[in-house]
Amino acid sequence: MKHVLLIDGMALLFRSFFATAVSNQFMYNQEGTPTNGIQGFIKHTVTAAEIIQPTHVAICWDMGKETFRNEEFSLYKANRNAPPEELIPQFDLVKEIAEELHFHNVGVKGYEADDCIGTIARNEADSKVSIVSGDKDLLQLLRPNVDVWLVKKGFGSYDTYNLERFHKEYEITPRQFIDVKGLMGDTSDGYPGVKGIGEKTAFKLIKEFGSIEGILENIERLTPGQRNKIIQDQDMLHLSRKLAEIYCEVPIEAPSAKDWNGLPGHAFEVAEKYGLRSVKKFMEQGIK
Repeated sequence: MKHVLLIDGMALLFRSFFATAVSNQFMYNQEGTPTNGIQGFIKHTVTAAEIIQPTHVAICWDMGKETFRNEEFSLYKANRNAPPEELIPQFDLVKEIAEELHFHNVGVKGYEADDCIGTIARNEADSKVSIVSGDKDLLQLLRPNVDVWLVKKGFGSYDTYNLERFHKEYEITPRQFIDVKGLMGDTSDGYPGVKGIGEKTAFKLIKEFGSIEGILENIERLTPGQRNKIIQDQDMLHLSRKLAEIYCEVPIEAPSAKDWNGLPGHAFEVAEKYGLRSVKKFMEQGIK
């Protein structure tokens, strides 16, 4: 069976960068370029491919800060700091190295990596799909054929969700998870949801009424406080849900994922060429 591995490139690159940047371990190569994010990213990616054993792989990337969501809401992700100067040169270099290691990069201007992941997953309805990220927002993409591997500390450690586990743990559907996000908002992405409605209340209301529409149809059954907050922030509620939903119709050029047969024979030379000492050691320790 075709098994597609989709990797949230930017999430893993940022995670890898900050894991070592906190102690100023930027791992400069022979050209003076920091490579700490790249090296951690490659270890995460190769480890995931070794464990999951896909037949096809794609690494999905954000292509700049501005997306269609900024047109909907100017403050979307506006609260995020600019990337550290040591990380900036790693954005393009990591894609170049990934291609040389026979990974396939995907990114479309105006859309986020999540949107590309969602689009490919939706188009691979007849395939097994595994998504690797550190972002719980991707749990909304769970389907009978789609699972999500959330990266934990270290390499090769994951909190893995399939549809059955999600239902059991959250007692809602992945689609309803979007409505929960619309209600509670997301401070990291900069959209507020309904002020005064937190995660616990958001889950409770969606479990009871099924959807935002169900809540609005039964608005008189809510407590006076909940009712007033939702009525007052109703426009932002609908907008927040729209911002929270992963867009699954991104115009991605074929192929959206490429065959994966493991690292190429020249992988060690690639690590040497770019001065990736940590990756070389990683490969020498048994990653084929």
